[in-house]
Amino acid sequence: MKKINLEHYIFIVLGSLSMAFGTVCFLSPNQIITGGGVGISLLLHALFPQVTLGIFMAMVSVPFLILSYIYFGKHYLFKTFIVVVLLSTFTDILKEVLKVSALTNDILLAAIFGGIFIGLGVGLVIKGRSSTGSTSVVGEIVAKKTKYKAAEVLLVIDAAIMFASVFVYNDIEKSLYSMISVYIGIRVLDIILTGRPSKKIVNIISTNVEVLKEQIRERIEEHGTILTGVGLHQGQNKTVIYVAVDAGKIDLLKNLITKYDPDAFMIITEASEFLGRGLK
Repeated sequence: MKKINLEHYIFIVLGSLSMAFGTVCFLSPNQIITGGGVGISLLLHALFPQVTLGIFMAMVSVPFLILSYIYFGKHYLFKTFIVVVLLSTFTDILKEVLKVSALTNDILLAAIFGGIFIGLGVGLVIKGRSSTGSTSVVGEIVAKKTKYKAAEVLLVIDAAIMFASVFVYNDIEKSLYSMISVYIGIRVLDIILTGRPSKKIVNIISTNVEVLKEQIRERIEEHGTILTGVGLHQGQNKTVIYVAVDAGKIDLLKNLITKYDPDAFMIITEASEFLGRGLK
């Protein structure tokens, strides 16, 4: 148990450092905004530059910490408080003490890499069983109390932050670049939390199932499931081969289907995560 807790705190420290690095080295000097409490802090710092960015991060987090204590308890609050302290401290050390300057003045590169480090940081913090302690708390609370999902609430909040940045920086182009940064951050976060499996899910509706089944086992070297069902319109029987295939073997699978059942219908979808026994 102690080892697991240690790993959690390592994730929290690395995640907080990554967020601070992305903010100081890419976002802040190029006036690019991100979502959540960091985005609000960036806006406030632009309006009141005499107060350090790290202090604003701590100040913005206070009401969210209070809400997290009320609704989620002391254990949730403790780890979130650590993230807030680390994030604000790392930010001011990099920006005010070490005087780290922008790593690039190209706004597109800043948006891309700022989003990468923010997404990586948030992902590591979540893997550490903690939270950044900002607007995500509001999203979770609203989701518990209403019919709206947390993601929908956060989308509205982040949209409001982006809209406000147009007036704070008086530059709509930077707000558009900020949207790119937020999107990249979300994609990186998704990869951190779910992994990036190299497999795709393939559904094959075929009238030559037995031959295709043998070809898939021998040539693709994958195991799958055969499903039976009824067509939606004419009520005819349907047989579906459901299989997870390495992305690099998709073309081979297409060639096999074209050769052995050119009338087959194939659907390919992304596999976001694999759990359970028998996984390679």
